[in-house]
Formats: sequence, structure tokens, C-alpha cells
Amino acid sequence: MLLDIKERMQAVLTAEAKAISAIEITDNFVRAVQVLQACRGKIITTGIGKAGYVAKRFAATLCSTASPADFIHPAEAAHGDLGLVSQNDVMVAFSTSGKSREVIEIMELSRHLGVETIIGVTSHPESDLRSLVDFALDMGIIEEPCPLGLTPSASIAVMSAITDALALALLEQKGVTKEDYGLRHHGGYLGRAARTDNTPH
Repeated sequence: MLLDIKERMQAVLTAEAKAISAIEITDNFVRAVQVLQACRGKIITTGIGKAGYVAKRFAATLCSTASPADFIHPAEAAHGDLGLVSQNDVMVAFSTSGKSREVIEIMELSRHLGVETIIGVTSHPESDLRSLVDFALDMGIIEEPCPLGLTPSASIAVMSAITDALALALLEQKGVTKEDYGLRHHGGYLGRAARTDNTPH
């Protein structure tokens, strides 16, 4: 018998909240913030599928919080977009399984172009990605609430929460001010909220 819709939705939210709460903030998370803060180039994010959307949002959040970043789609990288990568860049690669062929390939090729450090965000202990990164941020073993056991809702919630924790910890470590934020996000509600002079624009 199908579950009540409200009951099913509550079960999904509970499972995702539980998965996020179970993230263990190890020394690698601290190291990641320090590496991103010390980056002398750009922060390059990459991932494919739903992890790619998280990686893209992470780059956008970093840019608005005073850390230059860009997203490279692993498939497009093979057709010239890898030209964005240069020496002194730091890469953050996202893959729950750590086995996505396109992500593994872009990591290997980025090393040849001088990427100093690659940080991985992954879940599976046997992840191929773990052998290619300088260090990994562990998402933990996640049980998906999808009735089919396939839709990666909890894992993507965890991945997204990790990026938020990194970005906001980095913002604080760099001493980014409300004015700094406003200079990079001058439009819309957030732009108005960030302006301290209250001058009409």
C-alpha cells in the first residue's frame, strides 16, 4: 500500500536531515578551507550529473563571497573547456560514487596543466576518485529515502551542505565584509541588503 503523501514527504526530509547531521567534520575539512584560502589562482569545481549541478552552484557561491571560481563540465572539458585550467588553480571534484569516468579523466588531465591541489568530495570507500586527490571530504555512507533506492536525494543534500559549510567558513576566514559582498552582488534583494549606505540606486 502506498504511503500517505505527507508521510512520504516527511520521511524524505527526515532522511536528508539525518544524513546531513551525520557528516563528520574531520581535519580534512579544515585543510580544505585552508587550501582554498591560500589558492593563488582560481578554484575550479567539477562534477557530472546531479553532482555537477552542486559543483556549479558551489562555484557561484564562492564567486559571490569573494573567492574567484569557475565550473568546468567534464564532458565539455574534453572539447576545449579544459583551457580554463592553469597553474596555481585548486580543483574540487564532486562524485558520490567516485567512479564517474568523465570526472576521473578531467582530474588526471588537470594535473598535467599544473593544478596544484585536487580535493575530492565523495561517499563510497572504494571510490576511484580517492586515489587521485590530495585528500577527500567524506560524505559518509548514505541511505537514500527514494522508494526505488536510486534517486540520490540525500546524497545530493549532503554534498550541497558540505559546499555551503566550506564557502561560509572560507568567507569568515578571509574576513569578507558586508561591503565586499555587496560589491560582488549588487543586484536584487541581496544586493540591496548588502549595501550599507542605504542610498537609492
